[in-house]
Amino acid sequence: FMNFEDTDSICPKVGEDSPQRSYPSFFDGSRDEYVRKYSSFPVSLKAKMKDMAREMFYFGYDNYMKYAFPEDELNPIDCAGRGPDVLNPSNININDVLGNYSLTLIDTLDTLLVLGNVTEFQRAVKLVIDTVSFDKDSTVQVFEANIRILGSLISAHILLTDPKHPFGKVGFEGYDNELLHLAHDLAVRLLPAFENTTTGIPYSRVNLKTGVPPDSINETCTAGAGSLLVEFGILSRLIGDSTFEWVARRAVRALWNLRSNETGLLGNVVNIQTGEWVGKQSGLGAGMDSFYEYLLKSYLLFGEIEDYRMFQAAYESIQNHLRRGRELCNEGEGDPPLYVNVNMFSGETMNTWIDSLQAFFPGLQVLNGDVENAICLHAFYYAIWRRFGALPERYNWQLQAPDVHFYPLRPELVESTYLLYQATKNPFYLHVGVDIIQSLESHAKVRCGYATLHHVVDKSKEDRMESFFLSETCKYLYLLFDEDNPLHKSDNKYIFTTEGHIVPIDQRFREKQWSDLFPCEEGALKEREPNHQHNISYCNRIPEERRYTLPLKSVYMKQIDHMVGLF
Repeated sequence: FMNFEDTDSICPKVGEDSPQRSYPSFFDGSRDEYVRKYSSFPVSLKAKMKDMAREMFYFGYDNYMKYAFPEDELNPIDCAGRGPDVLNPSNININDVLGNYSLTLIDTLDTLLVLGNVTEFQRAVKLVIDTVSFDKDSTVQVFEANIRILGSLISAHILLTDPKHPFGKVGFEGYDNELLHLAHDLAVRLLPAFENTTTGIPYSRVNLKTGVPPDSINETCTAGAGSLLVEFGILSRLIGDSTFEWVARRAVRALWNLRSNETGLLGNVVNIQTGEWVGKQSGLGAGMDSFYEYLLKSYLLFGEIEDYRMFQAAYESIQNHLRRGRELCNEGEGDPPLYVNVNMFSGETMNTWIDSLQAFFPGLQVLNGDVENAICLHAFYYAIWRRFGALPERYNWQLQAPDVHFYPLRPELVESTYLLYQATKNPFYLHVGVDIIQSLESHAKVRCGYATLHHVVDKSKEDRMESFFLSETCKYLYLLFDEDNPLHKSDNKYIFTTEGHIVPIDQRFREKQWSDLFPCEEGALKEREPNHQHNISYCNRIPEERRYTLPLKSVYMKQIDHMVGLF
């Protein structure tokens, strides 16, 4: 196996005439299997795959509406609805997410617009207005309610009312900001999580009727507590009430101030009363992923320099302490780059697994302009997908085998594939999309939808279709193949929330109707100012001719394939 502890295995570059010419320099691409498979993509196939992605969405959505609505999720094998597990309140795998509020319908609203179905979008919005209430005795996770429900309501409201949006006239007569009122009502019900915490870091769960349950634990994960700022910040700016942005930003600052002085890294689980790290693992996957994502996306949305400085410092710490393998993605000798889980204080590797949520990170690297590193990390996850036809929840890179075997139809690899295609227009990423669609059709499709894979090796299934399959996985697959989507043709810029909801980068979100309630402490966060020219030039360093060659040299792709046991 490959030794990822050895970060100094990069050989010096040698000249063409040197007897020590490196292995990649002997490669002749014209006769190579990777070049033959990936270097072009027929227009007719692109249209076919777009249709397949659309049909995939509607097979899940129509069956949800037929068999499950108004319940939260569809059980695609039994063709039945699923709500919270009221008989077993400790079943947080279900109850954290399902709040008895038609979760899948709400989470899916803007996907209907991406697919161009204005009529069904308007019908769905009216259904939400007429049938959804948050006055429920449901104890839900603040993070999940925020990204799946609050974020979708805000996104749909903006698309309904924003004259600059790309999807044509989608508003309808009589709409009176009801989705915004629903979002505000939900956010108010989430606010008790931020009370009675000495650090300002919120409790992880609230009851929508009664507030924080009396038996709540004082522990939460970094991503759960630190990924509320995009949705809470937009809500504050839409309604002119600073409360929501203030509590979300206070939580981010509290977490940031607890980072290690030695490495600059954060852990994954923290005590909200003492500020002590209960989980000292620092990585890019579960428990930490969207914390980093929202530092950058908050900056893009709100223009707050503090967010960008935190992101740049965090990214530097990640590169310094989590990254293993050769220095450059597409040059030199050594193992393929990989980001591992380390101890937040020492930077030492804690284990030899990575999880599937980490596959979001190449997409974030694209947003940050670091396209070369994104190409390499994405290729690693794609190789794992090709081996299993899915991404196992945890994969042990040392044993070349899954540690945790299930795949709940997660979108992260598709999201990164889509963003890399937008950045490079390289046909390689369209082929990745084909592989993903074919795998889902072969292994996950059941009687009434698409089912979670219980085991990526034997392809056994669980009777669950998470809402993010329709809100993200299908949306990114469709956008990957829909070159002419209004979202791509629009003069306006957009970002996707961590649940795939569309929000515009709009001047009105960069203006506050209140003054800063707590300016940064003197001397804090003196990292470099954002240099937009740097980001732009970094993206432009991938020259036009790279679009017609493999994004990652064939020899390095073969190396990654070996690394995950494809040969």
